[in-house]
Amino acid sequence: MDPVRLEVFRHLFTALAEEMGAALRRASHSPNIKERRDYSCAVFDGHGRVIAMGDHMPVHLGAMPMSVEAALRDGPLAHGDIVALNDPFAGGTHLPDITLVSVLAGRDEQPLAHFATRAHHADVGGMAAGSMPLAREVYQEGLRIPPVRLFRAGQRNEDVWRMIRSNVRTPDEREGDLAAQCAALAVGERRLRELVERRGEAEVRAAMDAVLHYADRLVREGLARVPDGEYTAEDELDDDGFGHGPLPIRVRLTVRGETLRADFAGTHAQAVGGVNAVAAITSSCVRYAVRCVVEALLGQSLPAGGGAMSAIELALPAGSLVDARPPASVAAGNVETSQRITDVVLAAFAQALPDLVPAQSQGTMNNLTVGGLDPRTGRPFAYYETMAGGMGGGPGGPGLSAVHVHMTNSLNTPIEALEHAYPLRVRRYEIRRGTGGTGQHAGGDGVRRDVQLLTDADVSLLTERRARGPRGAAGGGSGAPGENVHIRDGREERLPAKITFTARAGDVISLRSPGGGAWGSG
Repeated sequence: MDPVRLEVFRHLFTALAEEMGAALRRASHSPNIKERRDYSCAVFDGHGRVIAMGDHMPVHLGAMPMSVEAALRDGPLAHGDIVALNDPFAGGTHLPDITLVSVLAGRDEQPLAHFATRAHHADVGGMAAGSMPLAREVYQEGLRIPPVRLFRAGQRNEDVWRMIRSNVRTPDEREGDLAAQCAALAVGERRLRELVERRGEAEVRAAMDAVLHYADRLVREGLARVPDGEYTAEDELDDDGFGHGPLPIRVRLTVRGETLRADFAGTHAQAVGGVNAVAAITSSCVRYAVRCVVEALLGQSLPAGGGAMSAIELALPAGSLVDARPPASVAAGNVETSQRITDVVLAAFAQALPDLVPAQSQGTMNNLTVGGLDPRTGRPFAYYETMAGGMGGGPGGPGLSAVHVHMTNSLNTPIEALEHAYPLRVRRYEIRRGTGGTGQHAGGDGVRRDVQLLTDADVSLLTERRARGPRGAAGGGSGAPGENVHIRDGREERLPAKITFTARAGDVISLRSPGGGAWGSG
């Protein structure tokens, strides 16, 4: 395919995924999806290979290929089928992230394309509201959904819908958000059908192959610019919430020509607490880090799908923090361990490319969930949020303050939307000035957000970088670590990085996120 047509199709496929995301956001019910944009959409070819992803959540997108693979494992989808899944050990990541997959068949009734939407649902059951508790096993975290037909031949599978509604605290909100995901799939199918009508099925199939192979060629070209060698790095998680820690994550990158091997041998065994990441998450982190490095080296963006990454080999020790096995709890693996895996892989690349890779960013998503009975309605509520923090300074300049970094690409819930939807009040929201590391290019500052409860509620915190702040690079200073504080009657009590507890009306939960590391000595 000639370069002009290839570029046209590349942007058409990307626009299709972005429009799916816009439809999902507008149709969703929960503030977590509508306001925070905690969702992702992607387009796959008939074989389940990723062609285009929206500019959504990196940790979602890189893991989606395994979700589509799981959805197709029992055979091809038929027209009107929609598969739902969230099981971390069958194509999912952690339980709140529910993925839906559909298909568009060609004239020969063979799959032409698949479409996937993933959204973080604010509650999917489990031992604590919000489904992000400090848990010892996955069964405590919520409802596990293996690949099942949510729709079959265009008809709702009412048994599955009833089963989901009966196991969550906010059934109407869950049904509304799932319906929004279905609507986004329909948008993708409609737009691709229109593209086929304009360009013809044969050309669309050829364009999908061309975009995929073009991305892989760019990845190989970028890796060829990394000096051959072996590069190792190690970092650690603070703890697992049950007194075990620090927990090391180690990687050895071996670069040979146009290929890369990432070996995580020596990483800590899977833990009791929910910091365990499944293989899909680790794959997603490596894809993200490689993409960042390759695009920086080439000075251009990869196609939105990133390609098949066929030049990359992963070696993951089974039963470890980076390849957990059931019945491991995994809620924080998706949100916290993913950040540390990314830190480690980028640190290894920094040995080969010290003038390219920035200092560490905040390295946590600062997860807060609050749930109970809303006194305004008498019905259960579940609030979930991640918190912005400091970005690491880099060779090109200082890090940004108060932003979501690396594996998350979401927003903070606007105060007005938060207070309208939940019995909560935001008492303080500000940048933590001076928390970024000092150096030639300073790290960005973290954020402080104080949320007051207007009713008794269960609170869960899953956070990291509380014991030690993000490291600087090239002689730059480290960022300040984060803090979790419980304020009652004006008295402050420091909370651990990971905890589930019951708070009283009037209590304030104060999240104070880390600053980023600095690059270069001052």
